[in-house]
Amino acid sequence: MSGRVLVARLDSDGDVLLSGPAVRAVAARAARVTLLVGPRGRAAAGLLPGVDEVLVWRCPWIDPTPPPVRRDDVDGLVDRLAAGRHDEALILTSFHQSPLPLALVLRMAGVGRIAAAAEDYPGTLLDVRHRLPERGLHEVARALSTAAALGYPLPAGDDGMLAIRRPLPDPTPLVGAVPPGARPYVVLHPGASVAARRWHAAGFAALARHLTGRGHRVVVTGAADETPLTAAVAGRLPGVRDLGGRTDLAALAGVLDRAGAVVVGNTGPAHLAAAVATPVVSLFAPTVPAERWQPHTPRRVLLGDQDIGCAGCRAWDCPVPGHPCLSRVEPGEVVAAVETLLATATAPAGPAVAAGPTSPEALEASR
Repeated sequence: MSGRVLVARLDSDGDVLLSGPAVRAVAARAARVTLLVGPRGRAAAGLLPGVDEVLVWRCPWIDPTPPPVRRDDVDGLVDRLAAGRHDEALILTSFHQSPLPLALVLRMAGVGRIAAAAEDYPGTLLDVRHRLPERGLHEVARALSTAAALGYPLPAGDDGMLAIRRPLPDPTPLVGAVPPGARPYVVLHPGASVAARRWHAAGFAALARHLTGRGHRVVVTGAADETPLTAAVAGRLPGVRDLGGRTDLAALAGVLDRAGAVVVGNTGPAHLAAAVATPVVSLFAPTVPAERWQPHTPRRVLLGDQDIGCAGCRAWDCPVPGHPCLSRVEPGEVVAAVETLLATATAPAGPAVAAGPTSPEALEASR
């Protein structure tokens, strides 16, 4: 059994959820696990199994709207970390991020052994400099592989899938009681923090009409600042509930847990759905590679043009007229994907329904 271990993932809720299997690997052998996250990942951090303590810090080199670097702020973080007396630290980053600034802060805080995936020469900042392939590795496998390099392989019996703490909030007051013999509802989550990853609202509204017309109950979810969007999607259709602005992350997990399927873009709730093992229709704009960021679940259907010439643009707002990678997806395609997933919902988990699964070899390499 190891001592006190700090795991850092300074991104948003979805990124923190994807780090969950690596956190569990550390927790299986550590006496205490502290998770260092940014404010956008605080809610997800509170849902992860294996976490004993959560520290929150807004990181100037990770946060998408970064604050200025201030000496007193960095000094304050160093003091907080030093007070934790961490024996080891695992820095989890995506391929486009450098772990070295945080490694310097951790070294100043007196952390004895630090590991991260790094291409740049780390000098004495890292004790374990992990090297990973440039392509083909999902974020979950990337984090697991880095944890294993520090001496924390995934323990026997852990399937390496996403998971959150239970019990979850009862969604019945929000979604209503399910009539006896009725099919589970379908969740539509039209929003995303990055505009270039959103399917158009008219498509979601048409999808709601198609689904209700085929006898499905529909629940529309969204953050507090997305209520105009969720209202536009829900309209006044019978059989549709608009939960825009009415759920925090834990309550949203409860809603997703009871759903038969979820339709969502490349955003945090896609990973939350995977964490509660609900099938996902992923309207995936290829601003980032699907092989790294698609929902980590065998029950998914990936829609959107992954081979378009501008794939990998990392754009926040699509610069191409008409947003062709997603606008070419028709509501009928999404309905077909939803009904395929609903039809297989009670079957044993198997290969992904659609293209783009994380390769078994990549997952095996992470163990």
